[in-house]
Amino acid sequence: MTIAVGDKLPDVKLMKAGESGPEPIQTADYFAGKKVALFSVPGAFTPTCSAKHLPGFVEKAGELKAKGIDEIVCTAVNDAFVMGAWGKAAGSSDVTMLADGNGDFAKAVGLVMDGSGFGMGSRGQRFSMVINDGVVETLNVEAPGTFEVSAAEYMLGQL
Repeated sequence: MTIAVGDKLPDVKLMKAGESGPEPIQTADYFAGKKVALFSVPGAFTPTCSAKHLPGFVEKAGELKAKGIDEIVCTAVNDAFVMGAWGKAAGSSDVTMLADGNGDFAKAVGLVMDGSGFGMGSRGQRFSMVINDGVVETLNVEAPGTFEVSAAEYMLGQL
């Protein structure tokens, strides 16, 4: 079942690239007590993700924070090393990169896609959500092959 507006985020482990290696992050703790703009991409360093999705959130970070967002988080079914490298190459300190290496978060929120036709295996769909104290306030899931409703600009219009 796909997560919906008003649902509490499931408690799963994500990983963050740290100074001494991957650091586990429990979603129940991490998203508690703050308003977070989260966006998920099918993969780090992939064309739309690198050319549009991540750069849009980097560019609009100040505007999102001015509208009450405490933190911006990007997730993908990649390992913490890849997410860390992508964050350094294309991101900014305004976007926290959280790795969903095993796809547990994508599965738990019911937003998995089959990328095996492209040699990518099971991945998270392209989506965005605003999470307020661990509860989904807005949810924007892209139709396959599109990039519209999960963009930073679209989210700004919802805040």
